[in-house]
Amino acid sequence: MGQRTPLYDLHVALGAKMVDFGGWDMPLHYGSQVEEHHQVRRECGVFDVSHMCVVDVSGEQAQAYLQRLLANDVARLQTPGKALYSAMLNEQGGVIDDLIVYLTGSSSPAPGYRLVLNAGTRDKDLAWMHAQTAEFAVEVRERRDLAVLAIQGPKARAALIHELKPFQGLPEADWFIARTGYTGEDGLEIVLPAAEVVPFFNDLVGAGISPIGLGARDTLRLEAGMNLYGQDMDEQVSPLAANMAWTIAWEPAARDFIGRMPLEAQRAVGCPSKLVGLVLEERGVLRAHQVVRVDGIGDGEITSGSFSPTLNKSIALARVPAATGDRAEVEIRGKWYPVRVVRPSFVRNGKTLI
Repeated sequence: MGQRTPLYDLHVALGAKMVDFGGWDMPLHYGSQVEEHHQVRRECGVFDVSHMCVVDVSGEQAQAYLQRLLANDVARLQTPGKALYSAMLNEQGGVIDDLIVYLTGSSSPAPGYRLVLNAGTRDKDLAWMHAQTAEFAVEVRERRDLAVLAIQGPKARAALIHELKPFQGLPEADWFIARTGYTGEDGLEIVLPAAEVVPFFNDLVGAGISPIGLGARDTLRLEAGMNLYGQDMDEQVSPLAANMAWTIAWEPAARDFIGRMPLEAQRAVGCPSKLVGLVLEERGVLRAHQVVRVDGIGDGEITSGSFSPTLNKSIALARVPAATGDRAEVEIRGKWYPVRVVRPSFVRNGKTLI
């Protein structure tokens, strides 16, 4: 038996197919993964993502600590509730984890921050974060007393009547509501006391917001070109090779974040690989670890692949040589199939981008 969120019994009562996900018993779907995918693209749905790791960082040197810890710069967060996406890197410039960090308190007497980390990297993330506190007056506290829901889709905000700008949050007492997500659609993520999540989830379902499993969450994020930790990047992969260069704050030059020097060296000579999108226009399914062959240039590998319910095609993210153009081939069961190479974002806000 794996770890369970406070909503486990409710998922079972709603008919969810429960599976192991990083040591957690989580809903894969409630009957049809494809229908749930379409529900989020067309209307809205609610995900239980309480397996994610919520960490609060406080103390007089909280900002300085996070400026050292993260590749993006939390000094950019000027308004409580504001968020940014970042990577936490090792000394070699590899990705320990990707995360969202929110400014939760004002700068007086010192700013407070909330980080939402991946579930499968919880233990190593917390160990790394605590190991970096030695030189800072800072407190790092995991919040296992909180639950997290994601209400996603073009009608999500209308259903909850919240007007927020993208990557803007709204602290409300013990609840934290943010206009963020992992589906490529508009929506909200809500962090709330675990003791209150069951009646709130029941209220959402009772109001007609469909529960959505992690299966649809994966196809939605893949269509949106969003990375999955452990597949599209990990500790051996630089953010420059994972389509995450935009998450690195190079200025001010004096900010010595962990992993900066190897990243600067890589940027100076050019990254030898890049993360691209692939579209298979014949019948077949693209899967992680399939070989990608680029004629006259070299080989790469699919990092994430699946059938796209929105496009009715198989799509993938793949790490390929930097010189790759717009065509390649993928080996599927011993045969080579032509694929189109595109920007690694296929569907956003309900619109096809390829």
